[in-house]
Amino acid sequence: MSVSPAIELRNVSLSFEDKRVLSDVSWALGAGETLILLGVTGSGKSVLLKLLLGLLKPEAGQVLIEGQDLVPLPEASLQSIRQRMGIVFQEGALFDSLSVFENVAYRLREEHEDEAAIERRVREVLRFVEMEPAIQKMPSELSGGMRRRVSIARAIASGPSIMLYDSPTGGLDPVTCHTINVLIAKLRDMQHVTSVVVTHRLQDAFVLANYGYSAEKQALVLRKEIGPADSIAPTRFLLLRDSRVYFHGGEQDLIDSPDPYLRRFLA
Repeated sequence: MSVSPAIELRNVSLSFEDKRVLSDVSWALGAGETLILLGVTGSGKSVLLKLLLGLLKPEAGQVLIEGQDLVPLPEASLQSIRQRMGIVFQEGALFDSLSVFENVAYRLREEHEDEAAIERRVREVLRFVEMEPAIQKMPSELSGGMRRRVSIARAIASGPSIMLYDSPTGGLDPVTCHTINVLIAKLRDMQHVTSVVVTHRLQDAFVLANYGYSAEKQALVLRKEIGPADSIAPTRFLLLRDSRVYFHGGEQDLIDSPDPYLRRFLA
């Protein structure tokens, strides 16, 4: 029996007034895989994330999450699907009036979890992003990178099977960018989370395509029992241009392409 992709777009088109944003866009992403969305500003990358969350509906086509088409669903039905997804925004989007603990616990409280279970889970995910010592701090006391890590903790607190990242390293210094990329890789490699990453930073895209976090798999690579390419989940690149999919493929395909526009984009 065939397995449905975790995410699939089929012939999706969308316009805002007289501006075509997406034209006949189709792609699919398997469970545990990563798709890196590239394109110049205004090419529709963030719009795609909103479609995946059901916050926007296309004028044509289907948006399927784990086999279920979001397009015909009413808002009430979309909520249960969104609970299986986490999203990290560039700004972090924390509640400034709530502590780190309260921010991470927010969604769990909405799901009426037991308070003791909430505290255990909050500490667990903060430990995962190496932010447990800041559990009682307020967002105003945190650096930009720390806020971003807390936002990742909040997004994964309810155990989503799909993560959406909207420019997660935007505005951060190179060292902090690497820290965030490592966290995304940890989720991919250790918890097999399906990921869609919007980024303007090509270096981040290539780090995610090549970074294998799992210590067990790294050991197998060192013993030459598997190759480096087997040590990480498949990562593909999708480049939007003029409302359409201009490129969709693997890292090496992108690097080796003789296409003039891709060569300029990579440069």
